[in-house]
Amino acid sequence: MVIVDYAKEVLRIESEAISALIKRIGPEFEKAVKLILNSKGRVILTGMGKSGLIGRKISATLNSTGTPSTFLHPAEAIHGDLGMVTKDDIVVAISNGGRTIEINRLLPILKNIGVKIIAFTGDPSSPMAKMSDVVIDVGVEREACPMNLAPTASTTAALAMGDALAVALIHCRRFTKEDFKKFHPGGSLGERLASRVKEVMREGNRIPMVSEDASLQEVLSEINQKNLGATLVTDSEKRLEGIICDGDIRRALIKYGDISHMKAKDLMTPSPKVVDENQSAGEALSLMEFYGITHLVIIDEMRRVKGIIHLHDILGREEFKINAGMFPTKESHK
Repeated sequence: MVIVDYAKEVLRIESEAISALIKRIGPEFEKAVKLILNSKGRVILTGMGKSGLIGRKISATLNSTGTPSTFLHPAEAIHGDLGMVTKDDIVVAISNGGRTIEINRLLPILKNIGVKIIAFTGDPSSPMAKMSDVVIDVGVEREACPMNLAPTASTTAALAMGDALAVALIHCRRFTKEDFKKFHPGGSLGERLASRVKEVMREGNRIPMVSEDASLQEVLSEINQKNLGATLVTDSEKRLEGIICDGDIRRALIKYGDISHMKAKDLMTPSPKVVDENQSAGEALSLMEFYGITHLVIIDEMRRVKGIIHLHDILGREEFKINAGMFPTKESHK
């Protein structure tokens, strides 16, 4: 068998795997779409290894087509990242065999929060499937790998089903070309970098902010509601005292274990980095890259908070994903 024949065989197997999914689109798929449409939260993808990579891509597709989404690593979830999940979210768990230990440890915790779970699995009778509210069968007859071991056809099938879900949501939401352009402003990146910070910063009720004596629950609630992955901490006069990022909470959990009694002032990183509202967005981006952070705060001469700017506000979400390697995964303002 020559090289091109090997390649053709892979494509044949994978195309057959996708074609086999067509007859499985039915009531369960429709139920999954309606769950997402009726949700007030985000779609959270989760999966380990290759399935995790597929989950990240599906999440990116959903984000760019009008369905807010994020990826949750199953192992990181139980070490603090569960803070990003609310009862209004929908979780899509991906595991071909449905027996991934990390996912099956996570699902009961998610169900306890009140989250609805959609399973993408090749085994509808698996433990993961039994813990899910909706089960989408993405099983394949065999992998394209000659040893039938490396995830190939199975990951292609899961990705294709994710695309089917995203496109069904596009139609249901009546998502237009104009809407699509709003989520893909890459062509106007230069214009955004030249704009002033005050033109792109978040102001007023859009600023995540808690008092120094706010409880952990209040901190988590503010982070979730404002959807910036962080909240500012201020004194009684709204003067800036610190910032609390997802990473701060995760590191506190690892260091102290029980942090339920802690206040915002105990968790915050004091004196976060600030930027002048008249500086360009490009200068703000340079500061973020230099310090390895994704938030900058705008204050007045009395250190009262005027606004906050996130990396997404400058680059846009899709451009941020392309350039994410410039920034560390654990933010610190120290």
